[in-house]
Amino acid sequence: MPLRVTFDLEDQDLKYFRNSMKQAREAAQQASETEIIDKAEAMIAEVVAAKPPAFVMQRIERLQAMIGMLRDEEWALASQERRNVVTALAYFADPHDIIPDDIPVLGYIDDAIMIELVVSELKHEIDAFEDFCRYRGDEQARNRNPNLSRDEYLAIKRRELHARMRRRRSSVAARHGRSRTRIRLF
Repeated sequence: MPLRVTFDLEDQDLKYFRNSMKQAREAAQQASETEIIDKAEAMIAEVVAAKPPAFVMQRIERLQAMIGMLRDEEWALASQERRNVVTALAYFADPHDIIPDDIPVLGYIDDAIMIELVVSELKHEIDAFEDFCRYRGDEQARNRNPNLSRDEYLAIKRRELHARMRRRRSSVAARHGRSRTRIRLF
């Protein structure tokens, strides 16, 4: 039976977490984007390997989406939005977070809270990226050849549908004779 635990963070609590994020961002200023992403991915791998509680894994998936939007060349995130995501990941690239992760269950609470804060700040970027991934997946599912561009795929489909339309028109004309046109209104 699941147990739901909720708590409210007061302004002072949020200030504390935001200050921790600020410190992590300042510490990461000397690191490259690649270093920050790699360290965040390493942290995720460690967390996943530790088999954390489900509430942590749900948040880790959101963090993975943030990394995905940086790694995905087709997404082509604009530079300012890209910087926002990278600086948000800085906290997760820092091995010295508020509560050490090696404390069972509790060690991930600060990470889960921080992910919630970051996700709320970057909600629109994450939602847009996830929609883009769904759209791309849907297009690839429709397009059996992923090496084709969307325009090429549409051109092929258009030709196929035009050919089908012409075949069906010819078939109907052949059955009913070319000189007679039947129109049934009712």
